[in-house]
Amino acid sequence: MDSKLWIALLATAIGTLLMRALPLLWMQRHLVRKQASNTLDATPTWLTVLGPLMIAAMFGVSLVPSTVSTATWAATAIGVLSTYLVWKRTNSLGWPVFAGVAVYGGIMLLVNAVAWL
Repeated sequence: MDSKLWIALLATAIGTLLMRALPLLWMQRHLVRKQASNTLDATPTWLTVLGPLMIAAMFGVSLVPSTVSTATWAATAIGVLSTYLVWKRTNSLGWPVFAGVAVYGGIMLLVNAVAWL
């Protein structure tokens, strides 16, 4: 492998570790300080909003296709619609995601197959 690839891999690994370890260490210290002062509100309020914000950000990014064309926008729209419909029917998380990815992939395979002709 090229040395640039190893450097990128190492930077990614360190970044991933820091994104997980630093909040964990901060929260452990924060909880110890709050426990020592005997307060009931140990978890900061901004921390409860962080999870839904991250999910919303990933959702927003996933709605924009990487290559912009009519086919990718159509596949994205139909995939989102199928995800919603399966969610309404099952009220679960796994099946709607599976259905949306499968429909998006199926449409893109169909578009690529037609492009070959």
